[in-house]
Amino acid sequence: MVLLPGRDERLRAGHLWVYRTEIARIEGAPQDGDAVAVRSASGHHLGVGLLNTRSVITVRLLAAGDPPLDEAFFAGRLRSALAVRGRSGWASSARRLVYSEGDGMPGLIVDRYDDVLVLQTLTLGMDRRKEMLVRLLNETVRPRGIYARNDAAVRRLEGLPREQGWLTEAGPTVVEIEEGPCRFLVDIEHGQKTGFFLDQRENRLRVAELAAGSRVLDCFAYTGAWGIQAAAHGAAAVTGMEISDAAVVMAEQNAARNHCADRCTWLRENAFDGLRRLAAAGPAFDLVILDPPAFVKTRSALPAGLAGYKEINLRALKVLAPQGWLVTCSCSYHVDEAHLVATVNEAARDARRTIRIVESRSQARDHPVHPAMPETRYLKCLILAVD
Repeated sequence: MVLLPGRDERLRAGHLWVYRTEIARIEGAPQDGDAVAVRSASGHHLGVGLLNTRSVITVRLLAAGDPPLDEAFFAGRLRSALAVRGRSGWASSARRLVYSEGDGMPGLIVDRYDDVLVLQTLTLGMDRRKEMLVRLLNETVRPRGIYARNDAAVRRLEGLPREQGWLTEAGPTVVEIEEGPCRFLVDIEHGQKTGFFLDQRENRLRVAELAAGSRVLDCFAYTGAWGIQAAAHGAAAVTGMEISDAAVVMAEQNAARNHCADRCTWLRENAFDGLRRLAAAGPAFDLVILDPPAFVKTRSALPAGLAGYKEINLRALKVLAPQGWLVTCSCSYHVDEAHLVATVNEAARDARRTIRIVESRSQARDHPVHPAMPETRYLKCLILAVD
């Protein structure tokens, strides 16, 4: 494959994506899913990757050189990813083992929940190699089972069907994990993402350190991990707000599992409506946590998404008592930290509250960032002191 003139600078800097609009011609007759070499218009070799002419991202590079993308190559990449996870202490029996571009394997996600792995092959190239990847994971990790969560909408952009199910012998799809002092149930079949929000693990544990004696409001609570960690660290009371009935049922089960159900109340409510209702009653909480879904999935949606972030932060500030804490997050890649800070600052001015950024955090260590790909750093988490 040869690129158009002037379209190689980003790849020379280490980026892994080749867009359809950057390609001058495809030489030979490679099939979608095959490995192809990528060269600049002047003939400079830029790397080798996996082809999919149906996708806007037509090639995803795996190596800067020209190694064969065979089983030995993927085994080496998998060993490297596992070695990184093995060099740090982990306060959890659940973690991300492979993070796509962050681990040099674009389109592949592997999450571990105790003795079960959840696999996502989100690109055609990785999906074609699924059997090999399952074999390698069985050999290196030796899990009880491997479950495919290939129901992500992004697969449609690759011309792939949405599907899920066991890739090994079937087993229970609700798994118990440990995270710090707590235990949580994870539904790998029906849960959000692959079942749990692993990327917030370290942020949850850090914020829980602020919770002793506090009245906590956990918005977009999902299955209750933020609030239950706060309760485990001594929160006086936790109110969780979640619109999904199934998630609330599991939050209740998780609270009982961690012996804090008597301090936890779960509201089946849209967070926007609930925050508006609570704000009308005045300050009632010492710590508010905002961990919403992505409000901005495309650049064109940025203005509307920022308005949504401002709304929830404004209402959260109105329910916070003086000398409180606001934890506000965004998992929207198109909302960078500067956008989030400016939006929260604008909300604070409108609420007539003074805020200070005490800590700025990102995703957990098992979601490593590729230095040439800002797309791999998507999670922002601000911890603010509020007067």
